[in-house]
Amino acid sequence: MAEVRGRARKAPRFGLRRRVLIFLLLAFLGPPIWVAIYRFVPPPITILMIERLAEGRGLDHRWVPINDMSPAMVRSVIASEDSQFCLHHGFDMHAIDAALRHNEAKPGKIRGGSTISQQTAKNVFLWPERSWVRKGIEAVFTVMIEEIWGKRRIMEVYLNTIEMGPGIYGVEAASQHYFGVSARALSPAEAGRLAAILPDPLKWKAAKPGPYVRRRTGSIEARSGTVARDGLAQCVLRS
Repeated sequence: MAEVRGRARKAPRFGLRRRVLIFLLLAFLGPPIWVAIYRFVPPPITILMIERLAEGRGLDHRWVPINDMSPAMVRSVIASEDSQFCLHHGFDMHAIDAALRHNEAKPGKIRGGSTISQQTAKNVFLWPERSWVRKGIEAVFTVMIEEIWGKRRIMEVYLNTIEMGPGIYGVEAASQHYFGVSARALSPAEAGRLAAILPDPLKWKAAKPGPYVRRRTGSIEARSGTVARDGLAQCVLRS
C-alpha cells in the first residue's frame, strides 16, 4: 500500500516534467514550423488587423501573387522603405545606426531603422507595440524568414499584409480602394503614392494627397528610377 502511495506521489512530478518538455519543444520548434507553413500558405490575418477590426476600422485584405503586382510597386517600396533590401541579410546596420543617432538628437521625432524583412516579421508574427522584448523576438523571426522564405517571398508577404489605410491591408485592396484598379495595373505615380503613405497610413491619403505626400511621392519616383537603373530590385523582379 505504501508503494502504491509512493507511485501516486511521483506521478504529478512526471506530469509536470512532461508539460515542461512539451512547452520547450513548442517554443523551439513552433516558430520555425509556423514560418515554414507561411512559406507556401498566405497568412490569413495578423494581430494588427484584429486590433484595428476591434477598433471598428473594418477589414479589406485581398491576397494576390507577386506576379500580379506592378513592378513599379516593388521598386517604390524598396526606394522608400529599404534601398538595401536585396543586399542585406535582414538587417541594415547603417540604417539602424543612423536612426539611433537621429532619435538621440531629436527624441520627439522618432525615426525607424527597420528593413522590409523586419517589418514583415513584425506584421505577420508579432504585435505592434514598441518594446525591447518585441524587437528581440522580431530579430529571431527576421533571421528565420530570410533563411526559409528568401527575398521574393518576403516582398510578396510584405506587400500583401502591410497596412495602407484604415482597414486596408495589402497592395491589391489599396489599389482598388484608392485608384479603382488592380495591383497589376498600378502606374509608377500611383505606386509612389501608396509607398509614400506607408509611414502613417491612418493619417496620409494616397487618393487625395496633401503637399507633404505629393513631395514625398516625387522623391520616391525619382529614387525608383535609381532602383531600376542599379538593379536594386533584382532579387524580387525576375527578368
